[in-house]
Amino acid sequence: MRFPPSTPPAVPAGTLAAGPQPTLTAEGDLVLRPWEPADAPAVLAAYQDPEIRRWHTRRPESREQVLDWFAHFHRTWQQETGASWAVTRGGGEVVGRMVMGGVDLHDGVASCAYWVVPAARGAGVAPRALRALSAWALGDGRLHRLWLDHSIHNGASCRVAVKAGFRLEGTSRSAAIHADGRHDMHVHARVRGDECAG
Repeated sequence: MRFPPSTPPAVPAGTLAAGPQPTLTAEGDLVLRPWEPADAPAVLAAYQDPEIRRWHTRRPESREQVLDWFAHFHRTWQQETGASWAVTRGGGEVVGRMVMGGVDLHDGVASCAYWVVPAARGAGVAPRALRALSAWALGDGRLHRLWLDHSIHNGASCRVAVKAGFRLEGTSRSAAIHADGRHDMHVHARVRGDECAG
């Protein structure tokens, strides 16, 4: 298939990995930074939370598995297929995770996912972090579209998406497996140029 010269890839290959994964600042005192080995205990503790376990079926069960995840995150950045950030506040306390996955540089799209530890919920951590990621990805990252999905029963995740400017686009039926079986999933997206109600 031939493409007209006026429609080049959204992001040329080699653009993201030309530099280190960025550290992003969000409203308030939130900082999104690449994961460090010292974060492993915080990740293990987060995945003991029933709500995180309910919505995230893939989870590490040992420090070694967490470190393997961190190595995988480093590789996905180098391969320009994804990135994962520790969401921190104050003196570097890990309060959440923000992920950009399934990066397709030709189409300029990626997916997002997130969680927040129980002690930080209700303070707007997830929407602020997702807005920071979106601003970078749709700006300096030169992507065009970010999307995410969540179980139709996960109202908290839905509110985060809307607050971060991700419009509800529809429902994917029976699209994901959770601990209690298959769930329909709401699909949200934010496109470059969208207003963010935040």
